[in-house]
Amino acid sequence: MDRKTVFVIGAGASKEAGLPTGDELKSKIAKLLDIRFPDRYNQKSGDYIICDALRHLVKSPDGRSGDINPYLHEAWHVVKAMPQAISIDNFIDTHRHNTKIAICGKLAIVKSILDAEKHSQLYFEKKRIDSGINFDSLKKTWYGSFFQLLTENCSKDELKERFRKITLIIFNYDRCIEHFLLHALQNYYKFNEAEAAETVKYINIYHPYGQVGYLPSHQPQSSVGFGEDPDAQKLLTLANQIKTFAEGTDPDSSEILEIKEHMAGASHLVFLGFAFHKLNMQLIAPSKAEKEFNVVRCFATAYEVSDSNKEQISEQITMLYNGRPDVSVKFSSKTCSGFFADFWRSLAY
Repeated sequence: MDRKTVFVIGAGASKEAGLPTGDELKSKIAKLLDIRFPDRYNQKSGDYIICDALRHLVKSPDGRSGDINPYLHEAWHVVKAMPQAISIDNFIDTHRHNTKIAICGKLAIVKSILDAEKHSQLYFEKKRIDSGINFDSLKKTWYGSFFQLLTENCSKDELKERFRKITLIIFNYDRCIEHFLLHALQNYYKFNEAEAAETVKYINIYHPYGQVGYLPSHQPQSSVGFGEDPDAQKLLTLANQIKTFAEGTDPDSSEILEIKEHMAGASHLVFLGFAFHKLNMQLIAPSKAEKEFNVVRCFATAYEVSDSNKEQISEQITMLYNGRPDVSVKFSSKTCSGFFADFWRSLAY
């Protein structure tokens, strides 16, 4: 059987490694953007690198300092509105014509995610050549089970062919999965870094809303290390790689078309830690005619989700394939780590 599996990854998946949920990200962003100068000269709160990034942004071509106060006023607006917002992405999209809110929000997103990567269970300092992820500490996360699923009964020479049939649609800005896979392959198969990076590339990986930069192993130029502390200029560059809802859902973009193509060709569809927001479901919805779809088996985490909401989610998933009755949906009420125990036999190769 030509088995093709698509994994749709949301914030709940990264949470198991220590990354923030949507609500936690909002709180972090509010703290970073609460940039205050009580005496007009000395910064007493908010993030210093973001403040420096704004100073770089307003600097004139001749090098003279500009006025960051218009940006600070918009940053304070973000701070006050975060408790009301569904997410930072929703808030930026609501104010899609306000470029100052967009840049403040994106700077805070990048700084928050890089900080979270640094404090996650996946981070390690490269003090020695043999430094690496503490895989034993990941036993209670889904990452280990995911790796076991991808590599079960698979030799080093067979990996690339199996990976070609795997698609990851990642709605998070972090690079946890890519970072994990890179080091898991080195540790398990004794790959060097270049071999592992090349093998990971065979997986179809998409970040519809961008990411906080490419890992050095995946793109040496214009990259940022996992959990790196960027300077102000680099933070500005990275912020430009973040997309809002409106920017990320262009139906004519090549990446969105590829995502829809993979969704149409999937035989197995897995949602991990995903919130099933309407715009995100529209983004991944296949565009092919009904007769071209495979028979799709769908699986999803539904941790602390009510039965009523499960019914609505099930309908959302089946409508991705025009409501066909042969599209099955099964839920796990556990977290992502427990999900694989529930459906291992259904997903195993």
